[in-house]
Amino acid sequence: MALGPRLDLRQTQSLVMTPQLQQAIKLLALSNLEIEAFIGEALEANPLLDAGGALGEAEVVPDIPGADAAADAPTADELMLAGAGEADAPLDLDPAAMDTDRDTGDWSATLPAGSGEDGPDITELGGEAPSLADHLEAQIGLVAPDPRSAFIARHIIGLLDEAGYLPVPLREVAGDLGIALAEAEEALALVQSLDPSGVGARSLSECLILQAKEADRYDPCMQVLLANLDLLAKGSVAQLKRICDVDDEDFAEMMAEIRGYDPKPGLRFGGGMAAPVVPDILVTPDGNGWDIRINQATLPRLVVNRSYYLSLKSGCADKQSRGWLSEKLADANWLIKALDQRQKTILKVAAEIVKQQDGFFRRGVSELRPLTLAKVAEAIEMHESTVSRVTSNKYLNCPRGTFELKYFFTSGVGGGTDGEGASAEAVKARIKALIDAEAADAILSDDTLVDMLKAEGFDLARRTVAKYREAIGIGSSVQRRRAKKLAGV
Repeated sequence: MALGPRLDLRQTQSLVMTPQLQQAIKLLALSNLEIEAFIGEALEANPLLDAGGALGEAEVVPDIPGADAAADAPTADELMLAGAGEADAPLDLDPAAMDTDRDTGDWSATLPAGSGEDGPDITELGGEAPSLADHLEAQIGLVAPDPRSAFIARHIIGLLDEAGYLPVPLREVAGDLGIALAEAEEALALVQSLDPSGVGARSLSECLILQAKEADRYDPCMQVLLANLDLLAKGSVAQLKRICDVDDEDFAEMMAEIRGYDPKPGLRFGGGMAAPVVPDILVTPDGNGWDIRINQATLPRLVVNRSYYLSLKSGCADKQSRGWLSEKLADANWLIKALDQRQKTILKVAAEIVKQQDGFFRRGVSELRPLTLAKVAEAIEMHESTVSRVTSNKYLNCPRGTFELKYFFTSGVGGGTDGEGASAEAVKARIKALIDAEAADAILSDDTLVDMLKAEGFDLARRTVAKYREAIGIGSSVQRRRAKKLAGV
């Protein structure tokens, strides 16, 4: 075979992710409020779009070639299977592949009122978040021995920075108030005893020491380690193990404990106005089933202005004008179809979530089952990344409250009688119930909680129980014992 340059013609087929399909992918991940802003921009940019009938029921002018091209575009799942579209993950956008009646029931519903017992109400999420100062001052009246000590403690609280540290020398505080240094130290100790642990510290070392004492881990070895944080920053592990007189295992446990502390406890508190949460999906009981629908109150109504289109068409004398009008019409039709497809996809995913978590909607968080994106995607025959986009920044309102869709996806932990384990949220709910029922003279330790949960079929490690307890905002046994004592329980 001779070697040399030559020209060959080859015919191949490939799937390409069009700009419109990429835009549809982005639309699916937006919340209803973000969609509202997007539609507002589209109304300004396209004169053929108008606010009118219900979303998804707009008039479509059929006599322009290419107006329905968006409906014939390949879905992103097809692109993925063909090896294309690697820059973005799949989106199921093929209307023909959608069965809008499958597991969805009747889409008629009304917005239920009232706060749910398993989650925050919409108005609560939209309220003003408490600041660190408000949180601390609410506790002063319970722990201060007298009004004078409470006054000094409140003055110190007012000096704390956003991280919860006291940046002013205590001697200066005492001088400003005209009190003895010892009295200022007593007031600072009072502030440092408040929640969150570590607040009121004057250095990182003191902040970690306060948290170690609160966790009852401030033994001589931990004391030496926290007194030599400069060596830890330098990575002098061998030297630290030597001066702490511990082996590798003990040192690893100490490091794991320190990593669990919060170096800036004040940052978990805000002080500004939290953004209001508007549900995207409404779920209400309907006999033995559920009514599920999109919250249309947050979606502008969109139609193609047919009369304006016909008026413009009659005035288009040149080819360039007709081409511009055809482009705007195609864009308008595509946007309406993309929004309608987005609505159907969200409803389909939401219906499957309600089906999978039926026990939660009927009986509460204790019935929340382990659920993954892959399981929902398989059930509704969509790609997992499509379900991920649908559940991002979306909220569902039901008689129990308003929840982010991601809330219903939870991993399974040890236990459960059905072989699939128990939901992490269900375990948290059980931990909370056990602690709420504890007596003031019989505070439950984490080890005791482990034993009680194991007796109920939940096989969990102590650290897992502690992590879940902290995640739901419940303090340690030492903190709860002190709080109940102060409250006179």
